[in-house]
Amino acid sequence: MVSAKMYELGTKKSTIRTIFEFGRKRAAEVGEENIFDFSLGNPNVPTPDFVRDAAIEILQTYEPAQVHGYTVAPGNPKVREALAKSINERFNTNFAGKNIFVTSGAAAAITICFKALAEPEDEFITFAPYFPEYKVFVESVGAELKVVKPRPEDWQIDFDDFKKLLSPKTKAVIINSPNNPSGAVYSRATIKTLADILKEKSETFGHPIFIIADEPYRELAYGVEVAWVPNFYRDTLVCYSYSKSFSLPGERIGYIIVPDEVSDFEKIFGAIAGAARVLTHVNAPSLWQLVAAKCAGKKIDITPYERNGKILYDGLIAAGFECVKPQGAFYLFPKALEADDYAFCERAKKYDLLLVPGADFGAPGYFRAAYCIKTETIERSLPLFKKLATEY
Repeated sequence: MVSAKMYELGTKKSTIRTIFEFGRKRAAEVGEENIFDFSLGNPNVPTPDFVRDAAIEILQTYEPAQVHGYTVAPGNPKVREALAKSINERFNTNFAGKNIFVTSGAAAAITICFKALAEPEDEFITFAPYFPEYKVFVESVGAELKVVKPRPEDWQIDFDDFKKLLSPKTKAVIINSPNNPSGAVYSRATIKTLADILKEKSETFGHPIFIIADEPYRELAYGVEVAWVPNFYRDTLVCYSYSKSFSLPGERIGYIIVPDEVSDFEKIFGAIAGAARVLTHVNAPSLWQLVAAKCAGKKIDITPYERNGKILYDGLIAAGFECVKPQGAFYLFPKALEADDYAFCERAKKYDLLLVPGADFGAPGYFRAAYCIKTETIERSLPLFKKLATEY
């Protein structure tokens, strides 16, 4: 009668969303101020004024058809040129509008790339801990996701395990730096080693292995460099979103960069356009395309996130938790105080601390705490983390 797989996806919510919904119900019972919800990566820093001002100017001065009408599928040509110019200024590249495909956020960008590249029996590889939806997205296009085991000492890549998973079926590798959920940023040495391995294996297997760089947190890095992956590896597709940098997760605007250097550029870009078409991606929202073009490259203030991360990290370390200090994004990924991370997160609910089990990210025994919430809420949560720790 219906697709069993689609029914399963539609009725079994992600753990993150389930915890978030539990928090909404619990808040109605005990009051919003008594819930310490670290479950959802929903930016709490207000959308920058320059984004609001750009949207108002566009709505007041542009022709309605420009603002609300269709664009061509890859995006408004002037917007694509503006985005390419901004990227070139930041990374000393030479992109043009033809290298940009505007999407409805990073989820659309990533899924389009998977669909564009996937052939029967293809495999994609990612590195734990990883964003759980990767598995859903990859399997939705008929491919298989292989996961490299985590390296908890620094959350960089376990290259020995990675090499074991590479095969002639490997089509692409997905990297996410700064990382959700660990907050780690892959070092230049990590990216270079990854690139060197993929160059060798691409030659051995007789076909390119692509890197899909998922970069919605690129601007959220705290005193560390976020390597520009195309400088290290030519067969790189960069997926970006303004959801985190501009606090616009509900507006769904992002893009894919397809460098000229990728193997068979015309075919890759054409396949991306085809994938977007069958995924019903008529075009990204026209208004937000125009806003992105006006605001691309503008500086944002990340000090609230950096401050929150430091407060939470210092507080958890003082309470006896083990944790790698975050370098970017707005997540902490500490070790749970018992082997069963689900049981640990359930116990935390007794104190109305809402945390996400690490097993959902491919790293059992850990938990994720999103610190993109009010600083006051984090400060008030620390005594509760201490009480939780004393139970162990």
